[in-house]
Amino acid sequence: MKADTVNAHSRAEREVKDFVYSFISSGSPEKIFELLPEIESWWSGLYEETISGESGAIGDEFSFLAGGGAHYSKHRLVELVPGQKIVWEVIESNLSFLTKSDEWVGTHIRFDLEPEGSNTRVTFTHQGLTPKFECYGNCSDAWTRYLENLEKKLS
Repeated sequence: MKADTVNAHSRAEREVKDFVYSFISSGSPEKIFELLPEIESWWSGLYEETISGESGAIGDEFSFLAGGGAHYSKHRLVELVPGQKIVWEVIESNLSFLTKSDEWVGTHIRFDLEPEGSNTRVTFTHQGLTPKFECYGNCSDAWTRYLENLEKKLS
């Protein structure tokens, strides 16, 4: 499945659609999971990214810088279920190409892994990155490119 938005949350007033990208990999959930805390292995290769910090244990933090400083964000690992799920909270953000440069703060970046036959369904969700965000178009396009690269790497 290519980039798509799916109903991820319900609210009293309206539905919120987070950015979601999902694909099937022949790798096991455990093998795929080992790769995800290695941020450089999937979130690099497009915009001269610099990634620093750790992402192996709850509370670890890493920083992401790309596009000559156009994108800076800092992330904290908040949930880790080996072979199933990993979630980071965006705790700092400066997207200089936006009017509201801290738009990502408080959003969550997550991977969910589910066995599907002899394969694994990999579902990436940027919780809080919704069409109402100024960044949605550009950011969802960039996420799609990074995730297509990850999909190729895992095939």
